[in-house]
Amino acid sequence: MSTMTGFMAMLNKEHIIAKPGFNRWLVPPASIAIHLCIGSVYAWSIFNAPLVKEYGVVTGAADDWSLSSVVWIFSTAIVFLGLAAAIGGKWLERVGPRAVGVLAACCWGGGFLIGGLGISTHQLWLIYLGYGAIGGVGLGLAYVSPVSTLIRWFPDRRGMATGMAIMGFGGGAMIGAPLKTYLLELFYQAPEYLGKVTDIDLITQGGRRFAEVAGGQVEVVVASVSDMAKVPLVGPEGVYVVGTGDTGVTGVFLTLGIAYFIVMMIAAFSYRIPAPGWKPEGWVAPSADESSKRMITNDDVHIDQAIKTPQFYRLWIVLCFNVTAGIGVIGVAKTMMTEIFGSTLPGVVDASFAATYVLMISVFNMCGRFIWASMSDFIGRKNTYHCFFVLGTLLYISIPFVANQVSVNPAIMWLVLFYAATMVIFTMYGGGFATIPAYIADVFGTLHVGGIHGRLLTAWSTAGVLGPFAITYLRQLSLDSALIDLAGKVDPAVFQAKFGASMDKLQELIAAKTVTITKLMEIAPEGTVDPTPSLYNTTMYAMAALLVIAFFANLGVKHVEGKHHVHNTHPELSKDMQKAA
Repeated sequence: MSTMTGFMAMLNKEHIIAKPGFNRWLVPPASIAIHLCIGSVYAWSIFNAPLVKEYGVVTGAADDWSLSSVVWIFSTAIVFLGLAAAIGGKWLERVGPRAVGVLAACCWGGGFLIGGLGISTHQLWLIYLGYGAIGGVGLGLAYVSPVSTLIRWFPDRRGMATGMAIMGFGGGAMIGAPLKTYLLELFYQAPEYLGKVTDIDLITQGGRRFAEVAGGQVEVVVASVSDMAKVPLVGPEGVYVVGTGDTGVTGVFLTLGIAYFIVMMIAAFSYRIPAPGWKPEGWVAPSADESSKRMITNDDVHIDQAIKTPQFYRLWIVLCFNVTAGIGVIGVAKTMMTEIFGSTLPGVVDASFAATYVLMISVFNMCGRFIWASMSDFIGRKNTYHCFFVLGTLLYISIPFVANQVSVNPAIMWLVLFYAATMVIFTMYGGGFATIPAYIADVFGTLHVGGIHGRLLTAWSTAGVLGPFAITYLRQLSLDSALIDLAGKVDPAVFQAKFGASMDKLQELIAAKTVTITKLMEIAPEGTVDPTPSLYNTTMYAMAALLVIAFFANLGVKHVEGKHHVHNTHPELSKDMQKAA
């Protein structure tokens, strides 16, 4: 029965049923295209650096946003992703993937445009509304529509099917990261340069720096060599005027919003769904014995009944904690790489290296989605998650060890070990997303797999808050402690000369971003160990603990009891299904 009339009727489910002989392999390209567009959210960390210096441009100014405030934009998008998937999943089952895909294109593209307006006017709430809330709704709707469609087209290879679709989401940053980097360089404009610090009369008021120029005072920032190495167009170190120049983020948001909208609209109109009762030629459903061994049900569970089973909540914990452990790291991936190795291996880890690291996260995230999900077709979904949690726990614990060692002995070996550990982690993070829809289909059947998957994605929303909160809160505690400890090692007279204020103004200077670890290390006694690489140690231990909990939740996943099957809870629906078949 049509849910829309007139011109909009072309979006209805019954208008996209494939005709006999349709090649099911024509469906994955459209699914992958949509996921490639929304998967660029994983390259959000590229925006962190320019967003926290919109006024200063070359380094953070007093009125610039903090890292913790912009990281939550990413979190907001993930929260709304889960909420939209939970609500829109059931709607998807009624109207079909085309209508959902069109709305997703409007929300995701429009979210970028509104976010761009927020950046240009320096209104943080507009970025949260646009990219975070509206864009997040687009993310959720676009995420679930391809997955449920492909599961129905590939009942013989559920893991591979979901891996193909969600592989695009993981690979979105592979295209998005270099594209965003290129556009940032294209739209970047350097601020006004006044000269070297030694040539400018500087004063400090309320933690801010001001320069004496003809006509009065102007607020300035002092950029070091390391600061200038992180901007798209390297310039001289020294004094720059606040409020001049452009980081280029506004232009990037507007460009991507238009491009993503066009691609997603084309893909949405390419969707087709199989006719009721359709099966791949020559495919025979697994026997009862085989299904039992691999925990694959031949029955279905209604979407409203699924949330009454313990299996739903165990899978929710499995997904939530697996995502929490990875999403916090992905959100600040570029920043973490720079902080851990930028000071210890400055000749190796620069802005270009960090950007490449973000790209490789996307590559391994994408490959992990396809490889792990396809592997789950052979070893089972439950065993696949056991691999994630056992191996992941060991790898998370290894990162603090590597960070501590590189502080004492700055050797390339530690960078290689860190790189390898994190890349394996990201394959399992992506693999968890790709495997969960097939896991749901195995446990609850395919009747409402899209809707159940959408509701389970509220675990992703929760993780979108827990992950970034843990990594920013624990990092901030470590940073505050490190700054106080480091300042205590500096000669007060040298501190006064460097920052134009006494040591008792330390908290004020830290709040204004005038005092940083980098600047304190420039005047610290010789032999002082840079504390930057250890800022994430506590976070890594916390993430490892979450994976241990998730392991036991996965261990408890069993077959759904017969009383929850649709022929017992919704017999009228079961009869309709039998007629359709």
